[in-house]
Amino acid sequence: MAGKSFDVVVIGAGPGGYVAAIRASQLGLKVAIVEREHMGGICLNWGCIPTKAMLRSSEVFHLMHRAKEFGLKAEGIGYDLDAVVKRSRAVAKQLNSGVGHLMKKNKVEVVMGEATLPSKGKVSVKTDKGTEELSAKNIILATGARARELPGLEADGDLVWTYKHALMPPRMPKKLLVIGSGAIGIEFASFYNTLGAETTVVEVMDRILPVEDAEISAFAKKSFAKQGMTIMEKTMVKQLDRGKGKVTAHIEANGKVEKQDFDTVISAVGIVGNVEGLGLEALGVKIDRTHVVTDAYCRTGVEGLYAIGDIAGAPWLAHKASHEGVMVAELIAGKNNVHPVKPESIAGCTYCHPQVASVGYSEAKAKELGYDVKVGRFPFIGNGKAIALGEQEGMIKTVFDAKTGELLGAHMIGAEVTEMIQGYVVGRQLETTEEDLMETVFPHPTISEAMHEAVLDAYDRVIHI
Repeated sequence: MAGKSFDVVVIGAGPGGYVAAIRASQLGLKVAIVEREHMGGICLNWGCIPTKAMLRSSEVFHLMHRAKEFGLKAEGIGYDLDAVVKRSRAVAKQLNSGVGHLMKKNKVEVVMGEATLPSKGKVSVKTDKGTEELSAKNIILATGARARELPGLEADGDLVWTYKHALMPPRMPKKLLVIGSGAIGIEFASFYNTLGAETTVVEVMDRILPVEDAEISAFAKKSFAKQGMTIMEKTMVKQLDRGKGKVTAHIEANGKVEKQDFDTVISAVGIVGNVEGLGLEALGVKIDRTHVVTDAYCRTGVEGLYAIGDIAGAPWLAHKASHEGVMVAELIAGKNNVHPVKPESIAGCTYCHPQVASVGYSEAKAKELGYDVKVGRFPFIGNGKAIALGEQEGMIKTVFDAKTGELLGAHMIGAEVTEMIQGYVVGRQLETTEEDLMETVFPHPTISEAMHEAVLDAYDRVIHI
């Protein structure tokens, strides 16, 4: 590999990087990918995939406790945390191996090691066997991000955890504090609360799931409280005192600080981009708050150097990274009609119980942007399939431009909404109007009928509520 030349070198083999490499190879380019740890990156190994495997275990556990509702009998219900973790790791390993297979299939050369950019068009990789020098006219940065750690709240793997520790827990928490109520924090809170941990969630903003529509956040808060969680909003953890087997958290709310003891703390206060040690500043790359500044086509301003995924900023979502990877590969290959990714058309999904999903603008954001809006809502209690499934806790909200009928946003909470949101995503991509959606025939009985009814409600045509 020493001194080899490529058309494209991708740094980072997460969902942005490996997809970019595959697409570039499909388009006839000679491609190498550099990865310092695991093929598949954080998403496959420590994020999206293993968390969903664990959440599935907690979901089944929850359903087992509801057996009587369905006319079933289940006694002596319990769980084996080690076995739950083992299954999640096996799922992650399977997909990790799959990425390696995809690299071979698509003739992408893999270099395992730590990359730096000594000069324009050059990549130096420190491997187990020494240093490999690669050159390429085009380089794609896909190095991702890691958990943000606040001073005094740093993880130690024993009493204070990051998402990695929470995925391979040394024990089952009894009294758990989760700092941060974004997707990562809420998913772990949901998992451990379902398995029996006494769970408190602290959020510095005025509501949990702060990127979601305010009505969805309020619905989620009520649901989580009903499940036994303690939700503290407009609250900050100022300090953690670590003792033997316990952590004393100094929690500030309304100007007053109170102390509470926990045996475990999960810190989920955001992420920082992996920009250090690459040599980006020397090349003239602009970095803003640990993220590489790019244009709409992921160009850094340095010729032939692109940045995709988490390192390039919000939204920090695997599917956004993958789509950017495809876009950049096609741009490099000279494809026509390459369109930039529109952040407002990317769905966000949170796999707590109940699930949360959304795309586009919230009602408040649409109004802030000057739209005159029509808003529709439909509760799951009015949907036959949801009632039959025993999943009547949920709602769907749609936001339309009153003048044009454009679907501005859709917001959902309830069973399987992370699977259903794609219907609205496609609608936005096709510039669907309310008329198109109202005339679409949704299958019965499905929960998706609630999507139809939420549209009808925005125009005073709702049927089943």
